[in-house]
Amino acid sequence: MEQTLELVFKNAEGDTKVITVTDPRDGITAEEANEAMEIILAANVIETSGGDLTEIVEARLRITQVTVLQ
Repeated sequence: MEQTLELVFKNAEGDTKVITVTDPRDGITAEEANEAMEIILAANVIETSGGDLTEIVEARLRITQVTVLQ
């Protein structure tokens, strides 16, 4: 199974923006993800077409299982 960590924010226009982290460390907690998101917001290093990121929405772990059909 493949895992990705999705960090979801809102920008200045109110649009939702997702930052995807591939292969996150096993056992990552909501607290750790939230802390990372707060650092991203404080550093103001992400620019979108709708302006700066302004709000944390959620952090989520996406798990994908691929089955090859034969």
